Amino acid sequence: MSDVAHLAAELFRRASGRERFLVGIAGPPGSGKSMLAERLRELLGAEAAVVAMDGFHLDNALLAARGLAGRKGAPETFDVGGLAALVERLRAPGSEAFAPSFDRAADLARAAAAHVPASARFVIVEGNYLLFDRAPWSGLSGLFDWRVFIDVPRGELARRLVQRWIDHGLDPQAARERAFSNDMANADLVIERRLDADTVIAFRR
Repeated sequence: MSDVAHLAAELFRRASGRERFLVGIAGPPGSGKSMLAERLRELLGAEAAVVAMDGFHLDNALLAARGLAGRKGAPETFDVGGLAALVERLRAPGSEAFAPSFDRAADLARAAAAHVPASARFVIVEGNYLLFDRAPWSGLSGLFDWRVFIDVPRGELARRLVQRWIDHGLDPQAARERAFSNDMANADLVIERRLDADTVIAFRR
């Protein structure tokens, strides 16, 4: 049985008798959080919904006004208060919510693009800083019923992040500069300053 299948089975067991069970998936950029969340949603079935932290990116114009355009993806470039309020709301059994979703092609968040129906028993929230140990992010960890961290070696993260920018149309040199000037700095923060997780999924080739 794969790590993901084991995790899904554990979540089913832990959620027994619960109307709503919140799962937080954290990890550095490029670690595969979105893929894991989607795979879990498939395994958990119609009772599961996914919310991505990336929907809470501050708008590019606001980042520019604050001098943060070059640090997009850093902790201070997200609306952590908005994310925390949504997670608090989702803790209530039978609650319905609409959440913003990040459009990578357009490089902006789209309001109310993700839906968590009242019938969702499992709500999976994924994002870089869900287990970040600095306030106000550190308050998020206790809101989840189960916390997952994806552990990927730094070298593999760098390879993936460079390739991500190449896939977005940058030449290899520009992609490396983009990845190492910002993305890897954010990755190091996530790795070095994380709170404990209930499950750690290690990278496998």
